[in-house]
Amino acid sequence: MGHTEADLAQVLHTGPFHLALRAALAVRGLPLQRVQHHLAHRGIKVGVTSLSYWQQGARRPQRPESLRAVRALEDVLELPGNSLTRLLGVGEAGEVERPPSRSFRSLVEVSGTVETLLADLETPADGGLHTVGHHERVHIGAARELLGRDSQHVVRAHRDGVDRYLAIHHGDAGCDPARVRVSALENCRTGRVRWHRESGVVVAELLFDTRLRAGDTYFFGYGFDDGTGGPSAEYVRGFTYAGGQYVLQVRFDEGALPVRCRRFAQATTGAPRGVRTDLTLSGRHRTVHLVEQGVRPGILGIDWDWE
Repeated sequence: MGHTEADLAQVLHTGPFHLALRAALAVRGLPLQRVQHHLAHRGIKVGVTSLSYWQQGARRPQRPESLRAVRALEDVLELPGNSLTRLLGVGEAGEVERPPSRSFRSLVEVSGTVETLLADLETPADGGLHTVGHHERVHIGAARELLGRDSQHVVRAHRDGVDRYLAIHHGDAGCDPARVRVSALENCRTGRVRWHRESGVVVAELLFDTRLRAGDTYFFGYGFDDGTGGPSAEYVRGFTYAGGQYVLQVRFDEGALPVRCRRFAQATTGAPRGVRTDLTLSGRHRTVHLVEQGVRPGILGIDWDWE
């Protein structure tokens, strides 16, 4: 398939790395042997096989010498500086960048309870992952209760050795966490689960099928089935790290429709909520949603009025 300059500019912006490299090679019309020759003139030795693996996505440049070759490729292929290395999650000095963050305590009202449960799982405060993309669906039942939620989640590791994700569920008032069920839906399996009855918090360990290296991405799906709490009036998601796109959809039972829905953002749990934006409930599907293209550390959510 042919590539244009416009195609190249787009994929350099969105990634992933291997597609951007493949597009750049196609647009510049350089076979891998010529690329290898240009790199050799710059004192960088890299095999044609490695270059081929990189553009196929079979391997990912990680070692310092490989990252040096990628920076030289930007010059050889006449690309903007850092355009390829950025897609690897690599900074100017060749280190994997950890995105801007905010303290966990500032984002979760029951942070003390969550931290106790995480400590019981012997999990470090920095789980080593940040969000590249997250699509979350929430279902509100006929009794106005939170029936459940499921997520399709793409994360990137900012340190080596990450092989799990800790999913946190905070039920509404009256939630019985012992009855909340965790589902590992795709590319993961359920590990240990801990809960705290008084606060309605559940922490579930989702185990990956591989151990990630810094810069690697991983796609997985999971869900929580609840239905044990009282009437729900909002759904909130806290982000400790800046990241990519977040999509939240809330679906209501046809027998329990709210009179008004709004999206909101909040810097911390103690800060006032920013300007709320009304959301229109779709008549046929009974859903509202929000889309945040570039998540910043803080809180996003949707709330609604029943009366």
